[in-house]
Amino acid sequence: MSKISFVSFCVEYYADRTNQPSEKVYELFKREKVLDMLCDDYEDLHGMSLEYMMQFINQYLGGDLAC
Repeated sequence: MSKISFVSFCVEYYADRTNQPSEKVYELFKREKVLDMLCDDYEDLHGMSLEYMMQFINQYLGGDLAC
């Protein structure tokens, strides 16, 4: 999976899990530097399970999403 596909997938999946529009999640990820983290740490992150990835992102954002 390419970095761009991985980042897009994370945005879409997080949007689905939080019942938010993907555009809003993209802007949140951009503002909070999640997009940078996903690109910079791609090699380490893309092997995580989806549930763990959503929890990781949520913790990074300081949220309380129950995945």
